[in-house]
Amino acid sequence: MSEGTMHQPAQREHSDQQRAKRLGRLLVCAAAVPVMLIAAGCSSDSGSDDGAGKDTTGPGATTSADATAAPTVQAAAYKKLPEPCAVLSKKTLTDLVPKGAKSGKEGASSDTASRGSCSWTSLDNNGVKGSQFRWLNVSLLRFDSSQTQGEGDKLAAAYYAKQVREAQSVAGAKNAKSEPVAGAGDEATAVRYDLKKKEGAFKQQTVVARVENVVVTIDYNGAGLAGDKAPSADTLTKAAEKAAKEAVAAVTSANGTGAGAGSGSGSGSGGAGGTPSKSPSKSPSKTASPSASASKSAAKSDAKAPAATASSAADKS
Repeated sequence: MSEGTMHQPAQREHSDQQRAKRLGRLLVCAAAVPVMLIAAGCSSDSGSDDGAGKDTTGPGATTSADATAAPTVQAAAYKKLPEPCAVLSKKTLTDLVPKGAKSGKEGASSDTASRGSCSWTSLDNNGVKGSQFRWLNVSLLRFDSSQTQGEGDKLAAAYYAKQVREAQSVAGAKNAKSEPVAGAGDEATAVRYDLKKKEGAFKQQTVVARVENVVVTIDYNGAGLAGDKAPSADTLTKAAEKAAKEAVAAVTSANGTGAGAGSGSGSGSGGAGGTPSKSPSKSPSKTASPSASASKSAAKSDAKAPAATASSAADKS
C-alpha cells in the first residue's frame, strides 16, 4: 500500500470532523433565532402596554374625582327671619285680636333664624250677651339649600303644598273652601271652614304663603261664645289674608329686599334665583334645611290653645 493511500482515511476522518463541527454551529444558531424572536415580541408587547398606560393620563382622560364631583347648589334667597311677634302692625293686631293686641306670646324655637311663631288671644266679654273669641297664630319657617336635599325655594314650595293639603283635610271640617291669594309672596292659598267644638261653632281661617325659601302660615279663628252670634267667615278670611301679606312683607324687609311680596314666579328672584340667601349669594350653601316636623309639631301644639282658652272664657262668662 502506498503512502498516499494510507493518508486518505485520515484526511476523510479530518474532513468529517470539520463538517460535524460546522453542522453543530448551524444547529445552535438555528435554535437561537426563535428565542430572539420571542424576546423581541415580548419587548414589543411591553412597549405597547406602557403606551396604553400613558394614554390614560392624556388630556382627554377622565379622573374619578371629575366623575364623582357633586353639583353645586345655589344659595337660598333669605338668610333670616323677622321677630315673629313683630311681623304685624299694631293696627292689624287691634283689628284681628282687639282685646289681645299686646298679648303676643312667642313660641319656643331652637333656631330663630329658621323658624319662629307667635300667638295672640282675644276675648271680648259682653256680659249676659256672651263673648267674642279670637285666636291668631303666625308661623314662619325658612329653608336653606343643601347638597343632599336641594335648593331652599324648592324645599319651601314642597312644604307650602303640604301645609295647604293639611289645612284642606282637617277632620270634622264643614263648609270648607279654598282660594288663591294675590299679593302675598310667590304663591298663597286661603283655606276656611267651620269646626264645631263643645265651646261653640268656630270659624277657622288658614292662609299659607311662600316667598322665596320662607313659608308663612296664618291661623286665625273666631267664635261667638255663651250665646253671642258667630262672626262672619268672609270678614275673618279678609283679616287673615291681610295678616299674611304683612308677614310676607316683614320677611322680605328683614332680608334687605324691601317690602316686596316676592317675584311672583315659582322659583323666585329675590336675588339668588329663588334658593337660600337673603341677599342672594351665588355661593353654594351646605346648611341642611330646617326640620319641618319640628315646626309642624309646634303648630299642632299651638292649635290646641284656642279651644282651651275659649273653654276657659266660656266658663268665666
